[in-house]
Amino acid sequence: MFKAFQMGEGQMRSLLEVARGEAPADLVITGGRLLNVLSGEVYPAEVAIFAGRIAGVSRTPGEYQGRETIDISDDYIAPGFMDAHVHVESSLLVPAEYANAVLPHGTTAIVSDPHEIANVHGLEGIRYMLDASEGLALRVFVMLSSCVPATDMETSGARLSASDLASLIGEPRVLGVAEMMNYPGVICALPDMVQKAAMGHEHRMRVDGHAPLVRGRSLQAYIAAGISSDHESVSVEEALEKLRSGLQVLIREGSTAKNLDALLPIVNGRTARFCSWATDDKQPAELQNEGHIDHIIRRAVAAGLDPILAIQMATINTARHYGLHDLGAVAPGYHADLVTFSGLHDLRVSRTFAAGKLVAEDGKLLQKQTNQTRPPVNHVLTRDLSESSFLIAATGTKARAIQVIPEQIVTKTTIVEPVVIHGYVVASPEQNLIKIAVVERHAGTGNIGLGLLKGFGLRTGALASSVAHDSHNVVVVGASDGDMLLAVQTVAQMGGGICAVNEGRVLGQLPLPLAGLMSGEPLGVVRDAMAELLGAARSLGCPLDNPYMAMAFLALPVIPELKLTDKGLVDVLAFQIVPLFVD
Repeated sequence: MFKAFQMGEGQMRSLLEVARGEAPADLVITGGRLLNVLSGEVYPAEVAIFAGRIAGVSRTPGEYQGRETIDISDDYIAPGFMDAHVHVESSLLVPAEYANAVLPHGTTAIVSDPHEIANVHGLEGIRYMLDASEGLALRVFVMLSSCVPATDMETSGARLSASDLASLIGEPRVLGVAEMMNYPGVICALPDMVQKAAMGHEHRMRVDGHAPLVRGRSLQAYIAAGISSDHESVSVEEALEKLRSGLQVLIREGSTAKNLDALLPIVNGRTARFCSWATDDKQPAELQNEGHIDHIIRRAVAAGLDPILAIQMATINTARHYGLHDLGAVAPGYHADLVTFSGLHDLRVSRTFAAGKLVAEDGKLLQKQTNQTRPPVNHVLTRDLSESSFLIAATGTKARAIQVIPEQIVTKTTIVEPVVIHGYVVASPEQNLIKIAVVERHAGTGNIGLGLLKGFGLRTGALASSVAHDSHNVVVVGASDGDMLLAVQTVAQMGGGICAVNEGRVLGQLPLPLAGLMSGEPLGVVRDAMAELLGAARSLGCPLDNPYMAMAFLALPVIPELKLTDKGLVDVLAFQIVPLFVD
């Protein structure tokens, strides 16, 4: 359902009194220059706020009187920024801590897909994310996770049908159906996918897309199901074809997938309104050191994009696409979610207002966000493991290996001739070829998918994590079977988490007891633990900026080209499990 202006009669009467100048505003923000995302203009203006909404905007100083006045001293004022697609769980932070991280950077609303926790805890997980984000200054909107599990080629902790998801449609912050990751299922009209898309349309909701490298007639069929957006484009040609076909193109720039530079050429004065910014996944260190949507705006403007277009993509474009008709602009009746900043060409956030309240100033949070919602009980079940659990019998001389592509979540298939000793494949770091395994952890089935990984750079030791999109089994990469075993055991003992080990010793660990995905600790604690883990990975030879994020996507069988699940090696383009050896 598209969200119209939602205001009670009494509130509206009072707001109109303030707008007419017959009653004082709660707050008047004066002395600044309004960046009007509706007209594309910049001009001096003051903004009157009452009961969390904008009562009026005036180009005449002193036209509105307020109980409080804030002079922003020639800063620009604009709507608060919006992230068009994000998985909060991938920040490793609970919603309140995530809000604490992004509010100082001017982000006041996000469109989230909780399919990470949904794949672990099902409806209980989605309800937790709704409850845990209630009452925050950050507006957390939720899309209903459409692919739990993402495919039948993996084992997840839950399975959600269209009727399951329908039970959440009445929730006020639910906007639609989340990314339809099983794009072959949509294209081929599998009943489950059709039912979920139809459910969204029946309730006049958006249905988000996920169509990596999908082109031509397959893309036309996918969009014909009523898909409205996509955040998976990696080239101008792909993004332009999707834009021409009616999709809102969400340009993603996160911790792992960085597509801004490649896609920016599609954005101009004619196309920008059909484009928005999204992070998808971003981790604590980057949130704190780089920023959030403000960082994307700075990068885009530095690359030559008109700053007004860049800010429209962070505000009104996203709000209008998702039917949030009282967000995304500075105009009468809109929610007073605002950001002030200096410098159009080097945007630096100075203040963040949420519902008319100053919540952050000069990079510092003024109102710490808290929420005490209790999470679902988590578990990590792994059957008895031994070093032999990671043995790969050589049934040929040539094998498929997953080829890592730095700063991308897509991978390539490469054919290698692995080193074989006594009939078993061994890691050969000198060839940049190591082992990868995915260990099922939800039901204790004993499933272990085994494969080879090229280009990861690890020369010794092992890394393991229970953050493994989207079913979130335990993914482990390593140059030693013994260290791979210890890494998985360490994750299990923590009840979920991330660790690095070498030669039988744990070098670093981060417990993630909330669904094996989130910490519950403050941002600084999580950031420091991740810094230790990243340092450990570098000491083991891995050159990737964030190898743990890269690992998480190596288990995602809806992102081309070759991935690994607990059920085996997945050729994503053929959408089927394939053998490791090719001869």
